[in-house]
Amino acid sequence: MTTFDPIFIRNLLLVLTGFSGAFLVALWLSLIAWTYRDIRKRSRDSLLHILAVLVVAVLFLPGIVIYLILRPAHTLEEEYQHTLEEEALLQSIEDNPLCPGCGRRIKDDWVACPNCHTKLKKPCHQCSRFMELAWNLCPYCGTPAPGMRKENASMDDALRSLPVEPPAE
Repeated sequence: MTTFDPIFIRNLLLVLTGFSGAFLVALWLSLIAWTYRDIRKRSRDSLLHILAVLVVAVLFLPGIVIYLILRPAHTLEEEYQHTLEEEALLQSIEDNPLCPGCGRRIKDDWVACPNCHTKLKKPCHQCSRFMELAWNLCPYCGTPAPGMRKENASMDDALRSLPVEPPAE
């Protein structure tokens, strides 16, 4: 029959206690480091950084639970991405013009508003492509809109464009 040596058991318990203590110290330090890195990703406030680390350093495991409950839900990167998505959505909404008649959103290639029937574009008299109502010159063919003043036009040029009526009999 073998007997257990009390010195062996005491030494074994001492080694296990040492490893357990070293593990707890390593866990404590790693939780402090993780908390510091995590709070830096979630906030720019240095006071909040210090408080979060102190809660975990002083309270250890209950401190990490408290930190996990109270920490900001999103990282600064996630908030930035969310803001970019919102701005892109707003930009896409604002890119669509509004009808001058009813104020509803219209498409760029519409000739008339389907809601209030307001005329949105006019055809060019030369190339028949649609242009904005306010334009005085067709951007596609360069023809001035009828009734608009031509730059550097002589009297003969102005009279030449008028239709000739046959003499009345």
